[in-house]
Amino acid sequence: MSEFNFNNHKVYYEVHGEGAPLLILNGIMMSTSSWKLFLNSFTKYNQLILVDFFDQGRSDKLDIDYKQDLQVDLVNELLNHLNVDKVNLVGISYGAEVAIQFTIKYQNRLNKLTLFNGAAYTSPWLHDIGRGWVETARTYNPRAFYKITIPIIYSPEFYNNNLNWMRRREEILIPMFNQTFLDAMVRLIESSEGYDLRNQIKEIKVPTLIVGCENDYLVPLHEQKFLHQEIRTSELVILPNCGHASMYERPALFISLVNGFINGNIDVSVL
Repeated sequence: MSEFNFNNHKVYYEVHGEGAPLLILNGIMMSTSSWKLFLNSFTKYNQLILVDFFDQGRSDKLDIDYKQDLQVDLVNELLNHLNVDKVNLVGISYGAEVAIQFTIKYQNRLNKLTLFNGAAYTSPWLHDIGRGWVETARTYNPRAFYKITIPIIYSPEFYNNNLNWMRRREEILIPMFNQTFLDAMVRLIESSEGYDLRNQIKEIKVPTLIVGCENDYLVPLHEQKFLHQEIRTSELVILPNCGHASMYERPALFISLVNGFINGNIDVSVL
């Protein structure tokens, strides 16, 4: 549990375990604490690095507007701070967008790339959903913000079949949605507006695993299929009956895919 200074602001990060470094980048409403239940699984074979982006978790909240390239450079400075030359990078949702931009800018620092529920650009669909989140956040009504953001993150099947779990999440999250959190969410959402790397995605040459979900209504499956089409070194896995929150809906599969892809090295030439 540590921090470093970047652009005169505090960045919070955690390092767990030993082995080949594995860095996970959070989704937009996540933080390092979101990975607590995954620590044992991801430190079995790797050194796990977690970080809170600006406006997330225990990193500083900013008082300026910015774009995701600031988070990209934050990740690079984290690796410099830790004296890590190359890393295996995993990004989910917002973190996948940052991971894509990081890979294009700092590709020499990657061994393998894993993208869950990511896209090459902020589509008009996602932009307008985000604007709905922004307008609701600015009412400073935590219950309204919960209702407009959380249900669509999950597949209807998971939500309906795990209603008690969802109600417990509601009890936990609503008190967290205070003014500071909601103002930070507005900045995070707006930082992804205008994101568009559709013409640059071909530049990614590192081994890449792309994971999409059949019932993702925020970043639909055709977005991951486009990534797979453009990244020639990629593999595509589709999770059936799963929504945008793949790490919570299919935790065992999430862990297996990350650990298997990052650490599975088979020389097929000898088969």
